[in-house]
Amino acid sequence: MEEALTIHFPGEIRQMLNRTPEELSRDVRLYSALMLFHLGKLSSGAAAEMAGLPRVMFLDLCAEYDIPVSRITADDLRRELAGV
Repeated sequence: MEEALTIHFPGEIRQMLNRTPEELSRDVRLYSALMLFHLGKLSSGAAAEMAGLPRVMFLDLCAEYDIPVSRITADDLRRELAGV
């Protein structure tokens, strides 16, 4: 089920970005999804769905924007491997 959200901002912003309303809407959905994923608020699957993209494409965009897709630290990995 989809829900609509209305965001009000100055019209000059869209003009400054040189985006159509549809393009700006897609951008806001994508950037919101990327940020919510980065903050750990959404899984990659949920964020991809929010952005309207396949999960693989969303993960590619994460790499493009330097957003880590894993929260595993080097120490976590060493502990995991030591238990094998």
